[in-house]
Amino acid sequence: MMSARTLLVRGMLVGLAAGAAAFVFAILFGEGPVGQAIDFESTQAAAHSHGEGDEPELVSRAMQSTVGLATASLVYGVALGGLFALAFAVAYGRIGRFTPRATAALVALGGFVAVALVPFLKYPANPPATGDPDTLGQRTGLYFLMIVIGVAGALLALHLGRWLRPRLGVWNATIAAVGGYAVLVAVIQLALPTISEVPDGFPALVLWEFRLASLGTQLVTWTVLGLLFGALVDPGTKARAVPAQRTPVAADRS
Repeated sequence: MMSARTLLVRGMLVGLAAGAAAFVFAILFGEGPVGQAIDFESTQAAAHSHGEGDEPELVSRAMQSTVGLATASLVYGVALGGLFALAFAVAYGRIGRFTPRATAALVALGGFVAVALVPFLKYPANPPATGDPDTLGQRTGLYFLMIVIGVAGALLALHLGRWLRPRLGVWNATIAAVGGYAVLVAVIQLALPTISEVPDGFPALVLWEFRLASLGTQLVTWTVLGLLFGALVDPGTKARAVPAQRTPVAADRS
């Protein structure tokens, strides 16, 4: 098995590639709804300004949608790639007899579900002009709480599956663990408060497209992480797993 340092470096490199892919996806599919949401916000502000001057932008929209978005995507990707490598190192050989490539794919799938999908189901991302600044702290806290619940629930489900495997078999234990995870997440999400701050008149299609683009960006990030990281670590791990064979020395016939 590779050293932790090698895995971490490769994870960060893969995270850089994942961040670049996420940036391209966000440009292609996310910037359109964001621009429409900003236009809606500008229209609403103009209708209530009564001739007052607009405040100057600290950072231009062009800068936000290019350099700003690229920087955020790449930094996020590198950080996530490092965490992904550490998660792979912990999971490899402990979740089943999977190859490094299959393990990376399973870690990516679990990460997407726990970190992206579970919070999205309760607190989906909203475009500009749809949030109350006074509730920003509450919304941020609840979103990160859902991430913690998603990750902790996934770890509990993993341990439950391993505990049930000798009793129920691999297939039934997996089904029971996944079902238990879904029930746990559903109950907690029902207990948490619901926040709905979309203003009247906001285009439903724009909201839907933005949320799909947000989830799609996460899906692209985790997919690139799982596939590319698995491709990088699989040959090296196999090479270290196969013991070196000694070449028999011919007997001295002299």
